[in-house]
Amino acid sequence: MITNAATSASNVVGLVYVAAFAPDEGENLGDVENGSKDSVLNAALVQYTYPTGHDGETSVEFAINPARIREAFAADLPAETTALMAATQRPVAAAAFSDASGPPAWRKLPSWAVVATGDKAAGADVVRAHARRAGADMVEVEGSHVIMISKPEAVSEHILKAARVVAGTQR
Repeated sequence: MITNAATSASNVVGLVYVAAFAPDEGENLGDVENGSKDSVLNAALVQYTYPTGHDGETSVEFAINPARIREAFAADLPAETTALMAATQRPVAAAAFSDASGPPAWRKLPSWAVVATGDKAAGADVVRAHARRAGADMVEVEGSHVIMISKPEAVSEHILKAARVVAGTQR
């Protein structure tokens, strides 16, 4: 997540969040997600257990129930596309939802955010609140969590705006 990765990267000059959380230090995504009135993600997740390769230990990952991926993740894409997403999705480690976030880069770097108003995965309400808290230059675009696929022009426009600002060619 850029919030933490950019903290120690000296070559990062700004952050663009696209349908993304911008957690503060100590927050974990599980708690953040539970606070959303817009998100249906937790109800759509399927838990998998897999061997870690260490003395019979197992670990937990989550994926979106393929039958609910359109509703929870990509409602504005064609059915064929969401079927492909359902079949090819990669699970995410449970730790991604439970590990506490470190110091956020948005406290020191300028930020931009694209909020997908129909985001039922992250929850548009939470993404919007995080963008405001981070002081991000925010744009709202009608679409699902995969707004970068359904509305690439709007997302690209905001990314290019951020690039111009950090390059000093626009305020």
